[in-house]
Amino acid sequence: MNRLDIIKSVAKVLTTKGEAALAVETTFESLRGALNRGEKVVISNFGTFRVKSRQPRTGRNPKTGAQVSVPARRGVRFKASKNLLD
Repeated sequence: MNRLDIIKSVAKVLTTKGEAALAVETTFESLRGALNRGEKVVISNFGTFRVKSRQPRTGRNPKTGAQVSVPARRGVRFKASKNLLD
């Protein structure tokens, strides 16, 4: 399922596809903003999104075997709720 499929699904409940697109885009923008601020996003009966920081490390280029420095970065982690998994 992609963003367009979600919009079509929401449009069945709302009056127009434009309103559905606005609702979906606003939801995703709210999630994105909260994660950029480092906040944890909990959606009941669905799961939890959180930002995790990774330390810089030394990696290896698999093709040449040369050592490569990998910088620190942040990534989003998702943990599904038990209700979603059942």
